[in-house]
Amino acid sequence: MSTTFPEGFLWGGAVAANQLEGAYLEGGKLPSIQDVMPRGIAAPPTEEPTPDNLKLVGIDFYHRYEADLDLFAEMGFKVFRFSIAWSRIFPRGDEETPNEEGLAFYDRLIDAVRARGMEPLVTISHYETPLHLAKTYDGWVDRRLIGFYERYARTLFERFGDRVRYWLTFNEINAVLHAPLMSGGIWTPKDQLSKADLYQAIHHELVASASVTRIAHELNPELKVGCMIIAIPTYPLSPDPADVWAARQSEHENYTFGDVHCRGAYPGYFLRKLREEGVELHITAEDTETLRNTVDFVSFSYYMSVCATADPAKQIKGQGNIMGGVPNPTLPASEWGWQIDPLGLRIVLNDYWERWGKPLFIVENGLGARDELVEVDGVKTVIDDYRIDYLRTHLIQVREAIADGVQLWGYTWWGPIDVVSASTAQLSKRYGFIYVDRHDDGSGTLERYRKKSFDAYREIITTNGAALG
Repeated sequence: MSTTFPEGFLWGGAVAANQLEGAYLEGGKLPSIQDVMPRGIAAPPTEEPTPDNLKLVGIDFYHRYEADLDLFAEMGFKVFRFSIAWSRIFPRGDEETPNEEGLAFYDRLIDAVRARGMEPLVTISHYETPLHLAKTYDGWVDRRLIGFYERYARTLFERFGDRVRYWLTFNEINAVLHAPLMSGGIWTPKDQLSKADLYQAIHHELVASASVTRIAHELNPELKVGCMIIAIPTYPLSPDPADVWAARQSEHENYTFGDVHCRGAYPGYFLRKLREEGVELHITAEDTETLRNTVDFVSFSYYMSVCATADPAKQIKGQGNIMGGVPNPTLPASEWGWQIDPLGLRIVLNDYWERWGKPLFIVENGLGARDELVEVDGVKTVIDDYRIDYLRTHLIQVREAIADGVQLWGYTWWGPIDVVSASTAQLSKRYGFIYVDRHDDGSGTLERYRKKSFDAYREIITTNGAALG
């Protein structure tokens, strides 16, 4: 079998509204949870937005999107993944009618994306629950959020469904296990949150995801709705069967979310976990029926792999990884402690394809690093060979997975332009092919500069992967 990328493969990049748009109170928008998280998930939220939160300005994409989209088009993007800020459409989250200014902004953005030959891939909820929903309802702990989210999603489908074919319901939905505020809008501090409330919130999100999948298909059968999960393959630290089982249990935490989205019911291993932890979910007959509305495809982020062990003495958590895990002694790590494992991406692709039999979409993959802006022949740039190597080695494994028989729709690098980090709220943790002159202290001109990786990715896209060699 030829090891190549299929015709029509969707190459592109991915971003999130809260990390790049800025304009946090413009156009009728009210604060989201991200506007009171100036340290990402590393510290408790503030009561109100504070000036030291870099996300309040982001990289000013709200005002500069036309020029940024031109740069993406120059790289040859076939698809652009972005999120819609819920609090631009329903500023409090529980209103009866949407904010027209917010809808009009995304009308302009979607039209601009399509005018440049890119397919929009829209995330409905990407770590930006309206702050009012978090403070007033404790986020997804409250069942009423299902109805608020249904109203919001239906508004998007009716307004943009003629121009947006691909939709994701929740970004990295399994992250709620480890970051309940960022992922689930849950205002109760993590150390005070009961397991019963956490799992009930997860159930509400899963029901909401299935419900809006049904709504999308009812409104327009041509719409493709996917789930989105963090993929972190877990390897046993040793051949000890106890370590193998520890790794399997770790994988089950993430499989649960894909199993429900793809199979329409809770898996037995998860129900056993609830029994053993003394948690009894409130599940209505309507909930059970709703969950049967399965997704059209599975999308995921992939940045690293981890290990697991049953030996308490060896359970040393890796740095910088919100999902935990023991570092793999055979792998190098990024500056933020995320272990670099290209082959793990092939493993994930084969695993998910064999498990769920649904088309797959890699919607996040990338390397955060400290970049140095230099001048070469009078042009400012970044010589980021480390990022080019990361890109190439991972895409070679993607190509192998396709040859293995995996059905993969596309690949969107996170993020094609430097944005504020979700986990650390830093700008020094840069992922982009495009350097943005803004820094952790808020200084900078916001000017954009093409990095060396800009041309490398453009060549890969132009040749549909042939430039990988």
